[in-house]
Amino acid sequence: MDSTEQDKPQGELTIKIIAMPADTNANGDIFGGWVLSQMDAAGGICGVDRAGGRVVTIKVDTMHFIRPVKVGDVLNVYTVVDSIGRTSMKIHIEAWVNRFITNRLEKVTDAIFTFVAIDEQGRPRPIPRAGGEILPEPPISV
Repeated sequence: MDSTEQDKPQGELTIKIIAMPADTNANGDIFGGWVLSQMDAAGGICGVDRAGGRVVTIKVDTMHFIRPVKVGDVLNVYTVVDSIGRTSMKIHIEAWVNRFITNRLEKVTDAIFTFVAIDEQGRPRPIPRAGGEILPEPPISV
C-alpha cells in the first residue's frame, strides 16, 4: 500500500494544533511551511525523548504534500523513530488533519527527518542504545 493510501496514522501522536487564518497563503490554504514547522517541532520532541538530550534537524527527505490543510482543521503530527546511527536518527513524521466540522481524518503530508544528537557545545554526541550503552567511536582511517 502506498503511504498516501493508508487509513490510519503510523507512530505516536506528538503534536495537535488548530490551523488558524494567520497561517494561510494567498489562496486561503495553510502554508506548507507552517505544516513543515509543526512536523519539525514534533520530530524534535521525539528526538529529544530518544536521544536523552538536545537534537538538531540536519535533513528532510521524501516530503510529500498530499492534500491542503484548511483553516479550522486540527493538525495531528505523528512520529516514529525509523533508524538510529551513532549520533543521528531518522524519524518518520506524518501529518494528518481532522477536517473542520466533518471531523474526517485525512493524511496531508509525510516525510523522513534526520536529527543529530548534540552536546552542550553543539557538537555531535553518541545516542544511547537501549539499556544506556554507547557505541564506540568508529576507527579513524589514514
